[in-house]
Amino acid sequence: MESARKGGRLPSRVLELVFSYLELSELRSCALVCKHWYRCLHGDENSEVWRSLCARRLAEEALRTDILCNLPSYKAKVRAFQHAFSTNDCSRNVYIKKNGFTLHRNPIAQSTDGARTKIGFSEGRHAWEVWWEGPLGTVAVIGIATKRAPMQCQGYVALLGSDDQSWGWNLVDNNLLHNGEVNGSFPQCNNAPKYQIGERIRVILDMEDKTLAFERGYEFLGVAFRGLPKACLYPAVSAVYGNTEVTLVYLGKPLDG
Repeated sequence: MESARKGGRLPSRVLELVFSYLELSELRSCALVCKHWYRCLHGDENSEVWRSLCARRLAEEALRTDILCNLPSYKAKVRAFQHAFSTNDCSRNVYIKKNGFTLHRNPIAQSTDGARTKIGFSEGRHAWEVWWEGPLGTVAVIGIATKRAPMQCQGYVALLGSDDQSWGWNLVDNNLLHNGEVNGSFPQCNNAPKYQIGERIRVILDMEDKTLAFERGYEFLGVAFRGLPKACLYPAVSAVYGNTEVTLVYLGKPLDG
């Protein structure tokens, strides 16, 4: 107890140096020790603590390219990596590239392949960006899924939205999909523009209002789905085109307005 009290009185700069050698799980425990340690960890999201952790955990490619350009701090980049695609929860026909954020679909005939993120959400408001870095093919779907939704199926189909465990927006024909049915076109406007390769789509999940919405180029396109279930929902995508790539970056709580 006495050593903990002495540790709590250490200068912030000294604590920051010590914390910079710790992993994320250890930092979480440290943040619970006292208010001083919590402020030292979370007061500056660009501190040496988060810079060091970012350098250790994230691939150099992710840090030197514009993949994470919309994240304002080292802490936000670490958080995004925690919420990236899961290497253990995707179709066998895809793999996650070394940058940690991009899915690559292998050229497998007559197969639709998807991936979920490492972490799902059952509360709060969350936003992430998704963009295709290759051809869309006949079906390219972004959305959300429960753990029960399949991540691979035969044929070229809209995998996300094919059952009652997933909800998706097919960027090819601008249709909303759920429970194997088309729930209308999106966005709801005349002559809606087609998706352009490289264009970042922002997805907004509100587990308080139980809605899923989309933005494009900071233009709010509207709410796509309402009445989402009280379940753990994961950001997800599904693709059909061989060698296409999809990147997903978690942004955190969406900004209002």
